[in-house]
Amino acid sequence: MTKHYNFITVNVLLLTSLWLSPVVSAKSPELLHVLGIVTAIDAKHIDIKTAKGPVVPVLLSKQVKFKNKSNPKSNDPPTVGDRVIIEATKDDKTKKISATVIHYSPNKTPSPPR
Repeated sequence: MTKHYNFITVNVLLLTSLWLSPVVSAKSPELLHVLGIVTAIDAKHIDIKTAKGPVVPVLLSKQVKFKNKSNPKSNDPPTVGDRVIIEATKDDKTKKISATVIHYSPNKTPSPPR
């Protein structure tokens, strides 16, 4: 009876390790956050002015989720001047940053007339 249990245990461990090995060896994109103020936005990208100074371009796709702090039910994207925290991935090959979720707080002060 113990030989049977040993055989089952060894097989379960072997199958588990084989099943998990592709998961462990697969390289996922780098996860990061981009914080700052929106300086430009269109359907395909958003530019963020960070606290350290540089403007960071972030790619947008149709799968991006927009989360407005002032209106949680809204699906509208942020506008220029809004503060954002972007959850994103960075492609190791292209070095491009792609947004997955954009949390934002609308700018309370109206823009000056042009």
